[in-house]
Parts: sequence; C-alpha cells; structure tokens
Amino acid sequence: MSHALIVDDDVDAATMLAALVAAEGFTVACAHTLRDARASLAMQPPDLVLLDLHLPDGNGMSLFDEGGLLANSQVVLITGQASLDTSIQALRLGVVDYLIKPLKQTQLRGILSRVVKPSVARAELDGAMAEWQKSGRFGHLWGRAPAMERIYQQIARVAGTAVSVLVTGESGTGKEVVARTIHDLSRRRNKPFLAVNCGAISPHLIESEVFGHEKGSFTGADRQHQGFFERAAGGTLFLDEITEMPAELQVKLLRVLETGTYMRVGSTQVQEADVRIVAATNRVPEQAVTDGKLREDLLYRLNVFPIALPPLRARREDVALLAEQLLVPICQSEGTTKRFTPAALAKLTAYRWPGNVRELRNVVQRSYVMSDGAHITEEWLPSDELQLPPDADGAALSPVPTAEARPAQDCVTIPIGSTMAQAERQLILATFAHYKQQRERTASVLGISLKTLYNRLREYAEDDPAEGKRTVELGSSLQ
Repeated sequence: MSHALIVDDDVDAATMLAALVAAEGFTVACAHTLRDARASLAMQPPDLVLLDLHLPDGNGMSLFDEGGLLANSQVVLITGQASLDTSIQALRLGVVDYLIKPLKQTQLRGILSRVVKPSVARAELDGAMAEWQKSGRFGHLWGRAPAMERIYQQIARVAGTAVSVLVTGESGTGKEVVARTIHDLSRRRNKPFLAVNCGAISPHLIESEVFGHEKGSFTGADRQHQGFFERAAGGTLFLDEITEMPAELQVKLLRVLETGTYMRVGSTQVQEADVRIVAATNRVPEQAVTDGKLREDLLYRLNVFPIALPPLRARREDVALLAEQLLVPICQSEGTTKRFTPAALAKLTAYRWPGNVRELRNVVQRSYVMSDGAHITEEWLPSDELQLPPDADGAALSPVPTAEARPAQDCVTIPIGSTMAQAERQLILATFAHYKQQRERTASVLGISLKTLYNRLREYAEDDPAEGKRTVELGSSLQ
C-alpha cells in the first residue's frame, strides 16, 4: 500500500485531506511544521508528499535542500495559485504536480491515480536513453545529432511533471511527435492523447469543439457534445498551431490553465479539467504576440517549458537514419523490401529539405513506388537544382539556382526597419508569384504547410483591402 505525507499548517484542512487520500487506498501521515515533516520523512519515507508552501517555521520548498529527504518521493505542491515563477522553481526542484486551493476532489483523485515511485520513473527514462544510444530512437523520435540529444534531455526532464510545454519549430519538424513522446513517458501515458490542429477548425465551431456544448445551445446542437478537454480527461491535449486559435477563445483557454475549470457552451455548470497541455506553433512566439496572433499572458502560461525543434537541414547526419526508418513501414505494408543505395543516401543527405521530416516522408514513399527492383537509387530523389519544363521548342530550360545562388532579380529586398511580419508577408507573396501560384511547391520551398500558406494569404487579404483582391485570387487555389 502506498504511503502519503501531508505537510500543511492548517490542521482542519490537513485532516480533511488525509481522509480523502485514505479513501483512495493510501496510508497517511500529517505534519504541520517543517520540523515535523523532517521527522516523518526520516521515519517512513512516503511515496507521495502533499506539500504546502507556507509553514510556521519556513517555506516548504526548503525540504528539497536537505540531504535527499525527498529523493524517493513524488512531491505535489498545495498552493493558492500556481504562478509562473512558482512553476519554474518547482520544475527545477522536481515537483510533479499542483493542488490549487480550494482543493477539488476530482483533481486530487487524478493526482493519486498517477503516483509512480521516482525510482521507477528514473528507470523508464534511463531505458529510453539506453535505447537511443543503441538504435538512435527516443520514444517516437529518431536521430543521433547533438541538437536532438538536447531535445531528448529536455523531454526526459519535463515528461514526469505537470507543467505546460510549448514546442516551436518549422512546419514538418515533428512537433506532434515530440508531444506524443512526452505523453508516453509521462504519468498520464495510460490516458488519452488527443491532437488538435487549431488552424483546421472553423472559428465558429472551435469553442464547441474544445469545450463541448449542451443540447439546444445553438442551432443544430441536437445533443450534448463532449469537447476535447472531456475526451482527453486524465491525459494530454496537444494544441497545434495555437496562434491560429481565435483571441476570444485564447482568453478561455488561459482561464482553464489558471483555474483548472471550464464550462461547456450553453451551460452554467463548471467542469473540472484534468488535462496536461502541450502547445505548438511554427511562428516565432514573441512575434506572434506583437502581431496580435497570440495573447501575451497565454504565452507566459504555455511557455513554462519551451522546446525548440531544429530543422532537418541543421541535422543532416540524421537524414539517412530517418529515411531508412521511414522506409520500414512502407516495405511492410507493400510486402516488398527495398533499400536505399549508398549514393541515394548521400543525395538525400545533401538536400536542404525545406519541408523537413514531412517532406522526407513523402520523398521516401514516392521513391519506393517509382524504383524498380530491390534498390532505390538517386534517380527519383530531389535536388536543390530544379529543372524547369521544356520551352515551346522542346528544349529544356536552364535549371533554377538555389536560394543561395539565385541572381539579384530573383531576390526579395526587405528595407531596414521592417518587422518580422512584414518580411514574412513580402517573402510569401513573392515566392507564391515566382512559382506561378503552385501551392505545393510554394509551401515546400517556404517550409510551411499548405494550411499555413492559406491562412497567411487570407490574413493579407483581410489586413490590406487595396491588396485584398489579388491576394484572395492567389489563395483561392488552396481551397
């Protein structure tokens, strides 16, 4: 039977909490001062410590400084408000979760259901790192590059906690894969993992999808609907393209993060949210705040633990490993085994990969289909020098040089003093026009998804009426 220690100077509150914890099958001890807590920890090391910050003889955090007293215990803070500063300090010390006063029984039960001995959690993480050193795989991620090793260390550190994570990186770098790996290494691994693309849901429906709605709350609501928070209860909710979420909904998401409660659309009944949030964006978060795409207070709440994914071109040594691993399930599903030749792997490694791992996956699939025999050669692999179609006389036109070697007339001039948003706008529109409104090629060259390209073009039409008609015409082919 697991043992819990409650450290709280409020005797009545501690007694009530002890009864709730005991009802969940724990043995319980109470301490009302730091001195009593030290004695209880030395006498019977608990599996779980519910620790109040404010005690008569000091701050509860000071227990972390005392000779490993909490080394074999999971610590949950009891606090009136989980502030950003407290979250960061608690993360550094090893706190795994919060109980916010007034205590909610549902939240307490969720925490108690996820108690894992620190020694067991450390063994699981050690096993994941050992597997990476052996095969190059860490959770759902692959790669041996130093930049990825740093990512794995960050995931290992944050997975066992309850803090929010913000994953940034170019489109196609694997932000959802990072979120799933965090979930699978966390104490929530036996509960749902739900991934939501905030840019793929209609702004008129997104609140209902996120929080749910009651029957009759609006036209067409013929039954009660569970939102993402209810469906992911006890697990992890991954919010991709968080900057595409409407501003009014960002306010409600912030309230959920601060209070742990929400209401369905059309309801007055408060629901408790027991969900770990991992958010992601391919924008620069600070610039998104400046552009009005992300609330500053929501950024601070999400960005407790930032993880910045490197683009594939920054870890070229991983390209061959990734290509071979992406090929395995294709061979299994198609029933025929093929392998890349050394020359093919060398060509893959030399390519710049503007679409990152997503583009690599598509290239592997296409090259498997197009290659005859058991070997995939470099014939069907991409190159940074792109051949244009033949002209009217049938002669092949000159190849288009890469961005680095492109002549001045194919460049975009950005005046000094331009904002990042203005530079991005100018680059997207110029690239789209240069490739004659070929949406797939434009998105690939820019390293963004088709949905992101469409969203940007729609924004430009809304922000600049004088340019709106032309931009809408360009963007209409994306629909």
